[in-house]
Amino acid sequence: MGAHGWSSSRLGFVVCGYLAFFCGQIVPRAEAGCRERESPNCCTGRNNECFEYSKRKTVCYCDTYCQKTGDCCEDYQRVCQISAIDCVVGSWGPWSSCTSQCGVGSTERSRLVSVPPRNGGTPCPDLKQRRGCFGNNAVCSTAKEVAKILPDSFKRNFKDPWRRPHMLMKEEKASYCVYLRVKQASAACKLKLWSSQLMRERLICAECQSDAMSKSNRCGGDGLESTRTFWAAASVPGCHGSWVRELSSEGCRCPPYSVLFV
Repeated sequence: MGAHGWSSSRLGFVVCGYLAFFCGQIVPRAEAGCRERESPNCCTGRNNECFEYSKRKTVCYCDTYCQKTGDCCEDYQRVCQISAIDCVVGSWGPWSSCTSQCGVGSTERSRLVSVPPRNGGTPCPDLKQRRGCFGNNAVCSTAKEVAKILPDSFKRNFKDPWRRPHMLMKEEKASYCVYLRVKQASAACKLKLWSSQLMRERLICAECQSDAMSKSNRCGGDGLESTRTFWAAASVPGCHGSWVRELSSEGCRCPPYSVLFV
């Protein structure tokens, strides 16, 4: 290749280099930002994964929190704010009943989302509220009763030897049975054979016979469903505990080795 050919080739490279330089200056590169993000373009709340690179190759964010930190992408207002939809919630529902029938408990209420937030809109506020309450149900007085119990051998088929023939017999009322789950029993209950069966989580059948019934035709302390009540063994000092009633049956008798209400 001659000197003339070499000069022409070199000149061509130089011209192309200058053209490339000027094209880069005149035609700007595509602006990077929220619009270039894969869906979703914008995010609600604080989301450190919701970022993109600016045209200066620095990290910028497209989440709502960037408005507080001042590191939003340049097109955040244009892309995210225009299409942002804030969360809308409905009215509060009624307060629920107290979790405790007797004593300290809690109650709560809730509301539903009518319009979910989109495209960086304001997040939803709390959807549940809870507050304390004090249960004072009509059964609370019953819950305070302490059942006095004895082994079934004390009263089954019992006949009063002191009753005179001319004395009127007391009206015999039908017995009923209550099945109770023992929740707590003191150490003293282990001192007697019959009371040692009153162990935690054991299901006990307690029979209410006519002689033990009050004017309301029930035995005191016969328990409440879903509420812990208390009992005491009448013939074993220091033997006491708590239980929860699971089932009751009218006109029945408990099987052998059960207990009786006194």
